[in-house]
Amino acid sequence: MNHLQRKNISTRIVACSLVFSVMASPIVGTGIVKAAPVNAPASSAHQAKEQATTNSPIRYQIDARLDEKTMTLHGSETVIYKNTSKDSLRELVFHTFADANRSESTQAQMFASANAQIRKDNPDKQAADFLGGIDILQVKETGKQLVFENKQQVLTVKLDRELKPGETVTAQVDFKVKIPYGSHRLSYYQNIINGAHWFPVMSVYEGSKHQWDRTPYSTSFESDYYTVSDYEVQLNVPASYQVSMPGMITVQDAEAGRKTVATTANRTREFVFFASPDYKVERDTRDGLTVEYYYFDNGPGKEKVIEAYIDQAFKAIQFFNDKYGEYPYPEFRIVESHVEGLAVEFSRLIQMGMIKGNPDVEGHTAFVHEIAHQWFHSLIGNNSETESFLDEGFADFSTVYFSEKQGDVMNGFKSIQLDEGAFDTAISASNTEVGDLWQPVYYHKGRQAIYQLYRTVGEEKFDLFMKAYFNRFVYQNATIDGLLETIGETLGKEAQSEIEQALRQPNFELKPEYQLTDAERAEYMHEMMKSMYHGVLAQNPDLPFETISRIMDKTLQGEPLTVVLSESASKKAKAQQQAVLKSLQTTFDIFGIQQPTVLSERQVIKKKLKNELANSNVIVIGSAATNPLVQALKPGIIKRADDIGFKWKATMSKPNTAGAYIIKHPHNQKRLLLHFFWTGDQLSTASAEDYNAMISKSMSFSSAFYQFYLMDQTGKLVMEKKNDNAISELFE
Repeated sequence: MNHLQRKNISTRIVACSLVFSVMASPIVGTGIVKAAPVNAPASSAHQAKEQATTNSPIRYQIDARLDEKTMTLHGSETVIYKNTSKDSLRELVFHTFADANRSESTQAQMFASANAQIRKDNPDKQAADFLGGIDILQVKETGKQLVFENKQQVLTVKLDRELKPGETVTAQVDFKVKIPYGSHRLSYYQNIINGAHWFPVMSVYEGSKHQWDRTPYSTSFESDYYTVSDYEVQLNVPASYQVSMPGMITVQDAEAGRKTVATTANRTREFVFFASPDYKVERDTRDGLTVEYYYFDNGPGKEKVIEAYIDQAFKAIQFFNDKYGEYPYPEFRIVESHVEGLAVEFSRLIQMGMIKGNPDVEGHTAFVHEIAHQWFHSLIGNNSETESFLDEGFADFSTVYFSEKQGDVMNGFKSIQLDEGAFDTAISASNTEVGDLWQPVYYHKGRQAIYQLYRTVGEEKFDLFMKAYFNRFVYQNATIDGLLETIGETLGKEAQSEIEQALRQPNFELKPEYQLTDAERAEYMHEMMKSMYHGVLAQNPDLPFETISRIMDKTLQGEPLTVVLSESASKKAKAQQQAVLKSLQTTFDIFGIQQPTVLSERQVIKKKLKNELANSNVIVIGSAATNPLVQALKPGIIKRADDIGFKWKATMSKPNTAGAYIIKHPHNQKRLLLHFFWTGDQLSTASAEDYNAMISKSMSFSSAFYQFYLMDQTGKLVMEKKNDNAISELFE
């Protein structure tokens, strides 16, 4: 393979570890009872804290109006820009990332699968509805029109005079934004508006390169690179809307049926908003910090879940305060939205998916990861187009660090010590170089490199280094070069050299002495898979008992498992049975599952039928006609198969057919019987590869929940009965 230097089985393990944090996130719905009042007046202490952090080099005053009928924003911004470089400037450059929505080809691909489903669910929507963009109406300086060009997500404004170092210019930009339908950073869907990238934002002028950053927004990952700025924003919205955004929020009545939501957010990396007529808000204030959760009242019991998330947010913020440096803002906000399988960080605010089911709040590492981004993205910025490791690697390490210190074994350091191979892309690579491997490279290899530094120097020295790094780059944009300089100054040149090699050279692997031993790996994999399978099924409480992947869950939970083969099958059929068995045994070995008992002799099966086999979950492999267990239990199997809508007799009499079905054990309704079958003596050669792939898919926690499926002699799937799995799209 091009990147992963291991075989497919290692790829599967990496994929499992990638989704482990998502597993803690909610999948199926619950709800809420009450909420605290929203947009309460800011306290004088909060006002003082916010006002104490003014005079950033860029100040925005933005007035905008939302037209909810046409889903457009009409806005005007006044930008006061101070030239902090040593160069004289003849132009101002803004990012107009809203224009990424001009075409599907420039939109972020990480939302593609979600939008494909939205299109399917909303056939009345046209392709154009999923597109949008920003029109720049005019740009002025002190009332005089300036020449500008908005092209490829970059607004270039020609200045009438040279802007010398230390000088300030004030520009007014009038704009109109069409908000696309669907799931994007800027979009509307159902009852919520996601408001990222909605106004022209100043580009970073890179003095060392003597140029403005003109990079369009990444289609594969993220391109967030901003200068910390001061914001005063007024947003005119319908009176029923609740609006979440950074800063000190106040609300005033506007014209009939509308209101103005205003905020002051100083020293803020980026400015976003989320709006919905259905938001409720829960809040808590501790030690001068207010945490607010904007959520939907869509079921009973949700308030307690929200309170648990708020409590977890306080724990995480306090941990990072102690380890790195103080979170300086008076508020932190969390919004619930319709993103699936994703969570997104912004300055002073994070976007989470819909809360569904009964989530494991304390084990929801994606939630803590986004909070960690307040230190590594918001407070310490970086160019996430060229050096994404700096925010994602540190945020992911910080998540694991927090889990470790909370006593969470599965999400703690052992999750880093599980090293499943190298990649031929360096951790320091750009988004373009990494391609679609951003998560294993930036997140997982990135956190491993940081962990190796942690283990090399010890926790006390590591924490001192992190405080020095924070103090050096807070409110600034860090670079890998700057990180390495800080390591050299605080931990020494040897530590600097070692981590530089880890970051800049491809094929990084954690030092063997820091990895799990074989025994520790087996134990960890077992516990990880146990948590994954059980967590997915627990978050889908309405699933039928007869679900193929449930037999893996029951085995991981310690229930007995027996595999039954056909002794009287032909030589070729026996070889095919053994091939399926070997594949299952490999999976069991990787998952740390004790190998099941394997039976094939008719007399032994008959002897164990009413005791050992009745107490065991059973996997049958091969033709029903030659399998002694199937023949012995045939009447009960037919009856149980009818219960799930599987026509057993008709199927087994159909030539050139293969597939699987799962039923309650005829002798024990608390156990399951899973049959991977083919009609006739043997499986057709043409279908063997697809047949084995379907076995793996149907037993996975990450696929749909199958009860049965049928394949023809070519391996084509011709019939299936299944329930959807919300996390399956993460593996597509």
